Amino acid sequence: MIFHEFDVLIVGSGLAGLSTALHLAATHRVAVITKRAVDDGASQWAQGGIAAVLADGDSVQSHVDDTLVAGAGLCDLAATRFVVEHAPEAIAWLRGLGVPFSLEDGALHLTREGGHSQRRIVHAADATGAAVQRTLIEQVRRTPNITLFERHTLVDLITGRKLGLADTGCQGLHVLDEATDEVLTFRAPHTVLATGGAGKVYLYTSNPDTATGDGIAAAWRAGCRVANMEFIQFHPTCLYHPDAKSFLISEAVRGEGGRLLLPDGTRFMPAHDERAELAPRDIVARAIDFEMKKHGLDCVHLDISHQSPAFLQEHFPNILARCAALGIDITRSPIPVVPAAHYTCGGVLTDLAGRTDVPGLYAIGETACTGLHGANRLASNSLVECMVFARAAAAAIAQAPRQPQAALPAWDDSRVTDADETVVISHNWDELRRFMWDYVGIVRTNKRLERAAHRIALLQGEVQEFYGNFHVTRDLLELRNLVQVADLIVRSAQARRESRGLHFSRDYPALAAPAAPTILVPPAL
Repeated sequence: MIFHEFDVLIVGSGLAGLSTALHLAATHRVAVITKRAVDDGASQWAQGGIAAVLADGDSVQSHVDDTLVAGAGLCDLAATRFVVEHAPEAIAWLRGLGVPFSLEDGALHLTREGGHSQRRIVHAADATGAAVQRTLIEQVRRTPNITLFERHTLVDLITGRKLGLADTGCQGLHVLDEATDEVLTFRAPHTVLATGGAGKVYLYTSNPDTATGDGIAAAWRAGCRVANMEFIQFHPTCLYHPDAKSFLISEAVRGEGGRLLLPDGTRFMPAHDERAELAPRDIVARAIDFEMKKHGLDCVHLDISHQSPAFLQEHFPNILARCAALGIDITRSPIPVVPAAHYTCGGVLTDLAGRTDVPGLYAIGETACTGLHGANRLASNSLVECMVFARAAAAAIAQAPRQPQAALPAWDDSRVTDADETVVISHNWDELRRFMWDYVGIVRTNKRLERAAHRIALLQGEVQEFYGNFHVTRDLLELRNLVQVADLIVRSAQARRESRGLHFSRDYPALAAPAAPTILVPPAL
């Protein structure tokens, strides 16, 4: 049995996970466990920026109000104010670490994105996530108290209840080491899930391949409630090109004057919302979906060519270069775009310190549902949420009494065999993503949700049979988690008998009162 013991286990190496590790490293031995390379998460891909009140004409109340409007009445006010008030210090912390944010006349350059009433988006050109991640990874690699375990996949949480010990909380993890193909045991009094979202449950997504809902599914199996899983944000503008996989055209392109057009050059957003291209993402995504279906289009176009080449090179160098490599000159031509699954607004239910229902277990970032995003995430609120809750969770861990530690079992795979039909996994993965796209996408109906629920039930049986009889692999673990997350999304969507924010139902097109979160409670273990 290979056994690792630390003070804190962090699963996930995005902004949420690495920030938490750095906040704790002075006093705790921290393991950061990530299933691929340390820089393969969604944070690396974030283009737009980080929202914070820094301009003279802006205010905390204005940022709070914009968040509440985008969240369609479901944002938790305390969580929203908590994040907004602590956002400036999060930016200051990143600047102190050396993140190279874009400047103008020596001051931070602030841009504006859809749903924001002010310019308050701090950014590093159009690759903010990459700039932040590079800086944090450098810091983490230089910090002696942090140990990185790359290419290690979470199998499951080990809880006191699973060990027959009531109320002793999360004791550790079982983790698959890809290099040795062994399942290892990790023990710690505190575990942080920072595994990101679940965009890969859909056929078309802006998310990296790592976004398979691992933390959400594992927390649910461990006994945690989840909330608001029906609210999947579809980014309105993902590059449409056969050779472009999951490449986003940043919200900031519309913030800087980009216009959405039909193939004949007709601008269509003003007919859908008075804010036109600056409307919140759910409205823009539904408008694009409507126009594509109405006109039988494969995509629409986003035109920023009225801006000068110098402006585009300064503000959107990566988008300019990526499009140019595919033969699209954005200084002269519009960009073909389609909506794609982008952000999981719901997740593991937490308090303002990231604590879950299971003692010793925390969830932060896209894995969590803090209440900030409500029924729709306001642009550039996600990275700042990661940092604010990373600091809060680290503080809670530092002050928490030490939980009693149990003897943990080794992983027992003595009764399983190597799978000789791995095509079953790839087939089920493909089927799941296709019917989730068709039945549980931007626009939903009762009948579509029923069909999805029926297919998910069949897949759950097949996956569980496979999991119980064959040696685990990363593909099998990810499929198991995606099927579980798909079930949570569909159940949440069926429970919401209204249209609100990112959840739009043809059967229930009106808002219901009062506004209330969807909370699912796992069965007793």
